[in-house]
Amino acid sequence: MITQWFFTHVDRRGAIVIALLVALACLVPLSNLLLPPTSALHVPTYLVSLIGKYLTYALLAVALDLVWGFCGILSLGHGAFFALGGYAMGMYLMRQIGPRGVYADPVLPDFMVFLNWKELPWFWHGFNHFWFAALMVVLVPGILAFGFGWLAFRSRVTGVYLSIITQALTYALLLAFFRNDMGFGGNNGLTDFKDILGFNIQADSTRSMLFAATALFLALAVFVTSFIVRSKLGKVLVGVRDAESRMRFLGYRVDRYKLFVWTVSAMMAGIAGALYVPQVGIINPSEFEPANSIEAVIWVAVGGRGTIIGPILGAVLVNFGKTYFTAAFPEIWLFALGALFILVTLFLPKGILGLYGTWETKRKDRIARKRSEPGSPATERATPIAEPQAAE
Repeated sequence: MITQWFFTHVDRRGAIVIALLVALACLVPLSNLLLPPTSALHVPTYLVSLIGKYLTYALLAVALDLVWGFCGILSLGHGAFFALGGYAMGMYLMRQIGPRGVYADPVLPDFMVFLNWKELPWFWHGFNHFWFAALMVVLVPGILAFGFGWLAFRSRVTGVYLSIITQALTYALLLAFFRNDMGFGGNNGLTDFKDILGFNIQADSTRSMLFAATALFLALAVFVTSFIVRSKLGKVLVGVRDAESRMRFLGYRVDRYKLFVWTVSAMMAGIAGALYVPQVGIINPSEFEPANSIEAVIWVAVGGRGTIIGPILGAVLVNFGKTYFTAAFPEIWLFALGALFILVTLFLPKGILGLYGTWETKRKDRIARKRSEPGSPATERATPIAEPQAAE
């Protein structure tokens, strides 16, 4: 019964990816913790953290694909929701340092002591509890997205205008968080984390568990996105993407559908940011830079917009290339990224996964044509042999 319900809401490709992610969540930590470094199957800790970072980017890409690929909302500011979730987690991690900071203040983080803050700001209270921080990880991006979306979608702001406004939103947050008097660490941001849930954040076991949590949350995001897309709601979203004015004419409250999927996507992006911070070890205003949001759009475009699985592939491949090129050819990475986006837009409008789908369709058509040709085994089996007529 449960299996039938699962496959009703997730297609075969999505089920395979979810199974692979669950397997990664189990096997990679076991390989890192149980196998000796001399083993060929041992996954070193630095690689665990690196792949974990890629998976947080993949989660952000899936969140963006939900609004862009299936609802037609091109967001150039999803990095803002990612960064807000990261800051919520970073504030919790800073509160866990306690008197072990450079200035040994049991209440104030080091940067506040350095800037002569006398007391902890009101919006920092509660972040010494993990449950409160986890709540803020989804609530802060969700509330911001709901407020922004309510104003934008009711005003029927669409297309390039909406994209520009989302980019302006993330740039405004960049300028705000850059200020020292905002209470978020200014240009240096939040760093020097010690513990998470009482475990040493630098320990191999903690790194492996963070990786497992990221893989499982990504699998959950794939399921939730598939559930939304394959439901009646998903069909309405695709209708809004392809013919918004017609959907309005049919009586659908388009702004409500957009607002719902926009808010859910922002919450998913916030979770991605919260998983990113403890694995990277820092969060600063650079995460709000519009270029980061544009990179996320490139991940989705490269992998395949509107496919759910494609953005995961695009995020991993592009960031793997970024890791390699920024080390080997740092001066040409941005040019390579721009060229990649242009080439994908011109020659692969459906992305890598779309290219595979086109190839698969052509292969099936070719097989069907061969089977229908005269003289083929299938045709001979299908053609009845005429019985000889009886002699008169």
